[in-house]
Amino acid sequence: MKYSRIGLARNRAQYGFTPAPSLIITLLMLMATRFSLSRSAHFCLKTPAFSRPTTKNLLQCRSCPLWSSSFALCLHTLPKSTLPSPHHRRKTIAVRSFCPAPGSISDHPTKMSTATSDDNPLLKDFYFPPFDSIEAKHVRPGIRALLKQVDEDLEALEKTVEPTWPKLVEPLEKIVDRLTVVWGAVNHLKSVKDNPDLRAAIEEVQPEKVAFSLKLGQSKPIYNAFKAIRESPDWESLSDARKRIVDSQIKEAVLSGIALEDDKREQFNKIEQELAKLSQKFEENVLDATKKFEKLITDKKDIEGLPATSLGLAAQTAVSKGHEKATAEDGPWIITLDAPSYMAVMQHAKNRTLREEVYRAYINRASDGDLDNTGIIDQILKLRLEKAKLLGYNNYAEVSMAMKMATVDKAEELLEKLRSASWDPAVKDLEDLKEFCKSQGAPEADDLNHWDITFWSERLRESNCNFFSTSFVNINEELRPYFSLPRVMDGLFSLVNMLFGINVEPADGLAPVWNNDVRFYRVNDSSGSPIAYFYFDPYSRPSEKRGGAWMDEVVSRSRVLSLDGASARLPVAHMVCNQMPPVGDKPSLMTFREVETVFHEFGHALQHMLTKQDEGLVAGIRGVEWDAVELPSQFMENWCYHSHLLITHFLDGCCRDTLMGIAKHHETGESLPEDIYKKLLTARTFRAGTLSLRQLRFATVDLELHAKYVPGGSESVYCVDRRVSKRTQVLPPLPEDKFLCSFSHIFAGGYAAGYYSYKWAEVLSADAFSAFEDAGLENEKAVKETGHRFRETVLALGGGKAPLEVFVQFRGREPSPEPLLRHNGLLSASASA
Repeated sequence: MKYSRIGLARNRAQYGFTPAPSLIITLLMLMATRFSLSRSAHFCLKTPAFSRPTTKNLLQCRSCPLWSSSFALCLHTLPKSTLPSPHHRRKTIAVRSFCPAPGSISDHPTKMSTATSDDNPLLKDFYFPPFDSIEAKHVRPGIRALLKQVDEDLEALEKTVEPTWPKLVEPLEKIVDRLTVVWGAVNHLKSVKDNPDLRAAIEEVQPEKVAFSLKLGQSKPIYNAFKAIRESPDWESLSDARKRIVDSQIKEAVLSGIALEDDKREQFNKIEQELAKLSQKFEENVLDATKKFEKLITDKKDIEGLPATSLGLAAQTAVSKGHEKATAEDGPWIITLDAPSYMAVMQHAKNRTLREEVYRAYINRASDGDLDNTGIIDQILKLRLEKAKLLGYNNYAEVSMAMKMATVDKAEELLEKLRSASWDPAVKDLEDLKEFCKSQGAPEADDLNHWDITFWSERLRESNCNFFSTSFVNINEELRPYFSLPRVMDGLFSLVNMLFGINVEPADGLAPVWNNDVRFYRVNDSSGSPIAYFYFDPYSRPSEKRGGAWMDEVVSRSRVLSLDGASARLPVAHMVCNQMPPVGDKPSLMTFREVETVFHEFGHALQHMLTKQDEGLVAGIRGVEWDAVELPSQFMENWCYHSHLLITHFLDGCCRDTLMGIAKHHETGESLPEDIYKKLLTARTFRAGTLSLRQLRFATVDLELHAKYVPGGSESVYCVDRRVSKRTQVLPPLPEDKFLCSFSHIFAGGYAAGYYSYKWAEVLSADAFSAFEDAGLENEKAVKETGHRFRETVLALGGGKAPLEVFVQFRGREPSPEPLLRHNGLLSASASA
């Protein structure tokens, strides 16, 4: 998630997860969760994975959906004649839901009534969500009919419940999964194909859905049945996964208010309803504020320095806004606050006035007028504190940590250790930047401001790495031609084939999709049998798609929801990114950061898809503590830097052939030159102290607001941010900086009192990767053996075992921060600190 989400800083969006409710309530209430938020994160085919859509097609498909939790089916159990060929064109199949052969799922455990489903795709039986046919008009009647049905199922369960697995957990999982599928599909569409009608429909039914989620999580008969299992003489004979489910349900039920007196529980439920509304409104304001800003540029001098790819995107945006004759060469161009456009300006625009205007607009999104999130932030923090007090905690941070690996003290201890190691290097980063600006004769050398930092950092990076020292094309732009999306995906799939013994193949047409750019894939084991599926939506569509990058589940692996009564239901995931779309006849050319993002999100997807856990409530990413869930994603990022080492040493076999395919010039086929690769490695630790402090600012202000801030007190939230920034930013933020108004991670996502999780998980992931370094990256056999061990522990066990136990099982010891500091070039600073 660098989430992503869930993220990134990462938007990852990427999960909208609330730690307090039970696992079941969490799955229901926060189906809109996504991995990775602030940064888009990171990825054995011989055929190109992506076609090249024309500009015309891209503009027509400016809409798209996002997060869904839907039924995944073991399609390999169906008669082959019923399955469409993956080579069929998507146009001919994706217009309808894929239906099973007659009688193939007559005993489907979660089959819905068809009494009111004649014209509502949400109420029909389907394998994969009918993303192509769900509309806003279906949401109100569909969700209400579904809620009525699951409510009846819950009441029936409460009357018959017994403290046994078949009489408690299995029927409970079916109820949860049924709602997860439909509500997840609707929320996915809201994130990738946003429109006013869909928003209004979701907003209207959300209170009813939240009310049912609370009713389920506060069910005394179910709670008592779980306690009876915990206290039974058969407890010790249960598997680790089942013990985790029972323990989590009991603990989380208490956090859901089940132990409160009637009047206090009613107050708790009102708080939960209001928080859900406020979080949704916060995210909508951010999206609307991002879309609202448009800067029309007609004079080419004003955008001097922007690379051709960015000019093409700006012209393409102008065409979509009615400037039909716009071209990359002659304009006009439209700059937006969407990530690809914003970052292009901050990194490359020579026009300092333009950089300042765009920067100020970005840090003040959703901070004024009808879209002002300030009041919403105050109300969210006030309600979260009230909720914590009701539950008997001192603050909301304690509530959040109750279901995480860390404690508030441990999280603060880690953040301070990393801050100490990062501060002096960050101070030197700024000094170096000032000296470089002076050497270049820059008029702003003695007055560097925030809109100058990224721009001059890129120039300094170019100079240090000898990248076109006389031009303004930065390392990322120089690398773009070597990282076309099709080759990156081919290389990613080859890598996971080598590490984990799986094969990924296109399955377009097998499942309906929400946009023509979305690809669908099948994951096979070494014998060729399907073990998972996933969607991939790569391109930015700012008019309808939220920013950032994230992964989330569509459906989870589950024994209870088996379609054939024998094998477990297969997991399905989706990955969403926001990189630059193809321009003209060129494929999507990626920055190295975008390559990392794809690898990152695929790491999340791997944990979801390669799980061997059959207990659906803790399979894949379910039940994994929030501060451990970034381990696989950040782990995968490391291979973006080390895959070339494998190429260098593995002179024979698939390793060399497939990984060489990651970095080849999209026109000439030339491989990435060795000297450029070495400069890329050097750039990995470039300004590492500054980048570390940036993340530490976010994490620290998050903990301050949820552990120490008093809503309505003498300090405003902006005062807290400025106080934190004194210790985490060498260059203080602008007095008018209101980035908190767009900090969706903690106010609309799942990172409230949890943003530290990125750094916590970085420690885990860096140490996990160091196991491959210890084995020897030049030793193919050792790498494969270590990859197999990683798959059988971190990826296979899911939430069925405590994350510390899983890590120790893989690594042979508890985690150490030393590999992270070493990878970031901060180890010596840490030692001196």
